[in-house]
Amino acid sequence: MSRITGCFQRLQEARRCALIPFVTAGDPDLSVTLPLMHALVTAGANIIELGVPFSDPMADGPVIQRANERALARQVSLRKVLGLVKAFRAHDVETPVVLMGYLNPIEVMGYDAFSDMAAGVGVDGVITVDLPPEEAEIFVRTMQHRSIDPIFLLAPTSNRARIAQICALARGFVYYVSLKGVTGAAHLDVESVANKVYEIREITDLPIGVGFGIRDAESAARIGAISDAVVVGSALVQRVEALRHRWEVIPEEVPLLISEMRRAMDHGRSPR
Repeated sequence: MSRITGCFQRLQEARRCALIPFVTAGDPDLSVTLPLMHALVTAGANIIELGVPFSDPMADGPVIQRANERALARQVSLRKVLGLVKAFRAHDVETPVVLMGYLNPIEVMGYDAFSDMAAGVGVDGVITVDLPPEEAEIFVRTMQHRSIDPIFLLAPTSNRARIAQICALARGFVYYVSLKGVTGAAHLDVESVANKVYEIREITDLPIGVGFGIRDAESAARIGAISDAVVVGSALVQRVEALRHRWEVIPEEVPLLISEMRRAMDHGRSPR
């Protein structure tokens, strides 16, 4: 059983929803990310989603695009991100870590080399935003051979056939993108999200995480009541950006939002 699967099983038994914060590795500096990851876990995060910096993050809005630029200016590479996970594992062997990014850096390294290194340092899952299921067979097979969960995105426009195709490849959980647009978009229609989550549940038994557009404790609680996981990214990265000139306070200040969300979610209705 993967760390991700075990995490969701424990949470479902406790009738709790997973909280998954996203941060860009190396923003504003690699030395800040490690203590921030640990602080997010202390604040109530169940899984850490770690962004791998990329020069053309087309699914991300301006907030996370700027985070990528800051990290790349610090020469943060995929290898350095894997080193960061290794350092995290020295003190935390329980919290699942999912890398989120784009296919090009993995292809440059090579699927086998990447999966070997990722498994060796304790990566539990990988989201490759721009890898369509039609081209994912070799990637999925390589990741699964190293016990790494390939995690795929579903969109509001995904029809039942597409959902079934993607869920057949996915492991760990599926990530439902709640908005038609990039990360950080403003409008979140909870009723529409609930209808789509219900449709996805009819097709797969995998846990369903919902992200994009979750900004505060109220929206986290509302989404947490209808899903298995709440993913929050731009709202956190925006706080990192605001504090980028005061690195020392980021691990203390940024996780406060996760604490607020965790409390709100635990007081709301549990999924399923």
